[in-house]
Amino acid sequence: MRRPFALALAGAILAVTLLPTLAHAQEAIPGALDRAFEQIGGTGDGPGGPGMSMSLQLLLIMGLLTILPSLVLMMTSFTRILVVLAILRQAIGLQQSPPNQVLIGLAMFLSLFVMAPTLDRVNETAIAPYAADQINAQEAIANAGTEFHAFMVRQTRERDLTMFAEMANAPQFASSREVPFSILLPAFVTSELKTAFQIGFMLFLPFLVIDLVISSVLMSLGMMMMSPMVVSMPFKLLLFVLVDGWALMMGSLAASFA
Repeated sequence: MRRPFALALAGAILAVTLLPTLAHAQEAIPGALDRAFEQIGGTGDGPGGPGMSMSLQLLLIMGLLTILPSLVLMMTSFTRILVVLAILRQAIGLQQSPPNQVLIGLAMFLSLFVMAPTLDRVNETAIAPYAADQINAQEAIANAGTEFHAFMVRQTRERDLTMFAEMANAPQFASSREVPFSILLPAFVTSELKTAFQIGFMLFLPFLVIDLVISSVLMSLGMMMMSPMVVSMPFKLLLFVLVDGWALMMGSLAASFA
């Protein structure tokens, strides 16, 4: 009986202690959100005039946060790297090794390495000036978008840009800087997938040769009931280790974005 009473007493003391803090936080959060929306051009119920209620604003922010990671990943080198690593696993014949978490982690950190120059420029032109109150949120977002736009344009094929521009009935652009994100983003993803499949095709060739050789040897020995995949797996792993495949793969993927 003493233990539940002690827990209840501790809970009561904690609640009494935190009540003033929670009340203060409830008063501070709406004001902070109003100032944030004023900076990004939104309107609340404050000096800017009537607009969306606080609940709708929070709902909008939560909705944007759910799609923001996917949007950011599709605007970086993550797509190409992850697809190539998945194709490599299939080419070797492994189903769950390395696991998906490991592949995603490798793709994430290699993407940070590839995107390091772009992220440095984003920090110099957007994040650092905004943190120093030199520019507002709109200018920071615009500056960051310009850096990502330049990276995506460099990695996008002109044919893909032309295709999506024609589908959108967009006028002819004088320079690549005038291409809007609504056209550049799908063209960039299409180019990344095409490049990833091209790299994957080159990866499949040596492993395919091993499968053909093993199949021919098994057929000549009359061992038709034995699966060639079971026999070729060790030889594929041996070949991949002997040529230092992971180092070659990571270096080639990083160099493909030069």
